[in-house]
Amino acid sequence: MRVVDIATLSPWVGAEPVDGSAQVGPDVVIDTREVTAGALFVALPGARADGHDFTKAAQEAGAAAVMGTRATDAQLPHLIVDDGQAGLSRLARHAVDTERERGMRTIALTGSSGKTSTKDMLAQVLEAFGPTVAPVGSFNNEIGVPLTACRVNEETAFLVSEMGARGLGHISWLTSIVTPDVAMVLNIGTAHLGEFGSREVIAQAKGEIVEALSSDGWAVLNAADDLVAGMAPRTSGHIAWFSPDADHRRPDAEVEVWAESITSDDLDRHSFTLGVRRGESTWASQVRLTTMGGHQVANAVAATAAALAALELNGAVDGDTVGRIADALSKAVSRSAMRMQLRERADGLVLVEDCYNANPDSMAASLKAMGHVLATRRAADPQTRGIAVLGDMLELGKDSPELNAESGRRAAQAGFDVVIAVGDEAENIAAGACAEGAHVFVTTVEEAAESLSWTSHDVVLLKASRGLALERVGRAVFEDREAQA
Repeated sequence: MRVVDIATLSPWVGAEPVDGSAQVGPDVVIDTREVTAGALFVALPGARADGHDFTKAAQEAGAAAVMGTRATDAQLPHLIVDDGQAGLSRLARHAVDTERERGMRTIALTGSSGKTSTKDMLAQVLEAFGPTVAPVGSFNNEIGVPLTACRVNEETAFLVSEMGARGLGHISWLTSIVTPDVAMVLNIGTAHLGEFGSREVIAQAKGEIVEALSSDGWAVLNAADDLVAGMAPRTSGHIAWFSPDADHRRPDAEVEVWAESITSDDLDRHSFTLGVRRGESTWASQVRLTTMGGHQVANAVAATAAALAALELNGAVDGDTVGRIADALSKAVSRSAMRMQLRERADGLVLVEDCYNANPDSMAASLKAMGHVLATRRAADPQTRGIAVLGDMLELGKDSPELNAESGRRAAQAGFDVVIAVGDEAENIAAGACAEGAHVFVTTVEEAAESLSWTSHDVVLLKASRGLALERVGRAVFEDREAQA
């Protein structure tokens, strides 16, 4: 946010009037480790700790003021609000509205899978055209969305807001904080199926994002996903369509983006021709992605469509624009840890950490990508051994046993020799893998790294929902090698 006097800040957040004067900003934080000089520290209650107990630490780190529901022992001005989260949301809403009035564009995106990877790509594309604010990691809930929004200032050209949903009305609430100029839906899958009950209900919830658009805004929709395409009547705005191939083109679209002539290298990094049509004009540019997996092609064309929609609002779309987008996509890297993150040990062992989150769609995409890597490496090194450490996919409801068993089957079918299953669904994962002929170990996360003697010929995938903290296995594998060195 902009640096302001605390007396100015008070009515924005709905706080009681504050005596005295202090300059607050530009940072708004909820963690004392992230406090910078002049920051506003928002004291939020949590399941394990209460932010009100850490205000003195925030003061010592340089915070200029505290926002909370009660006074604390910190010798700082306090903004007393009825609810800390609500106060944070009001502050974010004010910051976004202020910058939108002077021309900042807001891009909101949602989907069952691929949100964070697409967000990272989109941010790097937009940075080629102006200062851009985007979430760190998966800041896509009622805390992460306003915290990200509070980072905008008078220089911000674009705000990218990733939005998740665990029920109907969630995205409507988030779009009341960040009103979108561009709203994108990537896909409708089975993530959180246990909470929603069906993919149709998921689509109803995700589609709230396009309902938040004005008639001047742009909805960016996946032409290859029927449930996403079905959201078109829910917006009064313009529509830009994207597709991961040329088979779902929309000749009636104002703007359409697609990929064709797709190829991949030995680490499953894809190259393709990026096709863009706007009205009667059509352009093509070559893209070579640095990130792993065929699903990244869909993410790249989605990011392109969203960027074009945002730039269209500024009247800036032409062949040069498409070329600059393609160049930015070819340079884009994964900015969020544990999402198909490739690491190589000194002796040659390859580890891919994709354990920030897991659902049936992202699991299938990861295993497909790794199957390609295993096949190409075995062609060069017949001793290559594929090892998948798989854990629970959470929040799948009554279908959880079968869907987790399917992940085991997919791992074996992708060419993994060994499947190490962990978590509450380990037996189901193991049963699926065993049925397809893989060697199976059922163990705990703590013991998974000790289940095998790791070799320089191993290609290892770590994939599970975040709650299992599967990255611990990766650390143990690398630390074990370093201890032997």
